[in-house]
Amino acid sequence: MAGRPRDDAARQAILRRAADIASQDGLEGLSIGRLATDLGLSKSGLFGFFGSKEELQLATIRTAKAVYVDEVVRPALTVPPGLERLRRLCESWLSYSQRRVFPGGCFFFAVTAEFDARPGRVRDSVAAASQEWRGLVVRTIDDARQLGELAGDTHADQLAFELIAFMETANASSLLYDEAESFQRGRTAIRTRLAAVATPPT
Repeated sequence: MAGRPRDDAARQAILRRAADIASQDGLEGLSIGRLATDLGLSKSGLFGFFGSKEELQLATIRTAKAVYVDEVVRPALTVPPGLERLRRLCESWLSYSQRRVFPGGCFFFAVTAEFDARPGRVRDSVAAASQEWRGLVVRTIDDARQLGELAGDTHADQLAFELIAFMETANASSLLYDEAESFQRGRTAIRTRLAAVATPPT
């Protein structure tokens, strides 16, 4: 048992590197051999942590999700429910992508495109993470509507779809065109859309 903390720390370091790789090269770009070379470890040692490529991929998704929660979700939850929390959630996402917390931009944007039409455990894990994120945005919108800060006829699912599309487009454009202004365009689009459905301040 004395070696467990060291093993856990080594596993987390491996998985954090795996998430960085996957954000650029996809989960299929991961291999125990590549990680062993990158980290200066033996293949047999790494195999002992994961056992198969699929298990490595699934563990990498879990690690990326924990980073995502720390970077995007928790900062927004420090703000009381309502329109300001919704704004903070969008800004935290844009900041997470713009700061390149993962070198390939948003980890989940990258791997969703890779696995969206490929059934299996990895796709299911990616889809579950995506659904959790979308569900959080929908609930945050609905809270703001119930508090009277968004128009009563605001359709939470539709607005969430639009806001997420703005964020993901900023992420994709910044990567493809190497344009930092993509994030400002995303912020402008989000601000304009929210202004259109926000109720007048009292």
